[in-house]
Amino acid sequence: MLKTEAISKHFGGLEVLKNVALEVGQGEIVGLLGPNGSGKTTLLNILSGFLKASGGRVSYDGRDITGMEPHRIGRLGMRRTFQLPRMPARMSCAEVLLTSVQQPAGGGLISLFARPGAVHAEEREARRRVFEMIERLSLGPVADRSAAALSGGQQKLLALGAAVLGGARLLLLDEPTAGVNPALRLSLVDTLHEIRRQGVTLVVVEHDMGFIGKLCDRCVVLDRGTLIANCKPSELLDNSEVVEAYLGRGARPRTVALENR
Repeated sequence: MLKTEAISKHFGGLEVLKNVALEVGQGEIVGLLGPNGSGKTTLLNILSGFLKASGGRVSYDGRDITGMEPHRIGRLGMRRTFQLPRMPARMSCAEVLLTSVQQPAGGGLISLFARPGAVHAEEREARRRVFEMIERLSLGPVADRSAAALSGGQQKLLALGAAVLGGARLLLLDEPTAGVNPALRLSLVDTLHEIRRQGVTLVVVEHDMGFIGKLCDRCVVLDRGTLIANCKPSELLDNSEVVEAYLGRGARPRTVALENR
């Protein structure tokens, strides 16, 4: 579903990514981990077209998308969320989700007059899907509130819902639990598993190792721009390079928990 070959990124003389080779199979949930500054968000930005790589190649669903613009990548079905989402102040939570649902019959003025039945049917189906998503993400109490007035965690959930309703086939999530109520984190695991069952592949950047352990099939770990591990979540603490990256030299596996850092 997703493949990178020798991806590198330089900002002036600073090398942020070094020959990163990553493969994600269809239907997988892969955690993208690493300490702060390891290059995780930079890699997501390159995959989704918001940054251009200094070298290397990105393939999505068998198609070379290297250097492609973000809106074109999004139309192909690769969607992403951000660490700090920005929402419109003059649209409600429900309205943001409604704008995400693709409605071909209602895409132009001619259809409003030539095919009014089809347009109304699409609108009814769009509203059904939106309110189903609102319930799934526990956003019911704030459905009519300004999207920009939501808490940071609620805005992240809203961005997730918009990406899924927009037709995501590959979803890149950047720290989806940061700012989310702890009580909702466990339900978010179930929600993301349900999204996977609907045919969506996920790549998740996250620091909450407990969340990663419950969610992901596999983890890849970056350290200083280099890929140092590719393993199951249960194997992370047995990897000396991973423990050293998070905790420094001399740290021994199994003596500390990565989620404490």
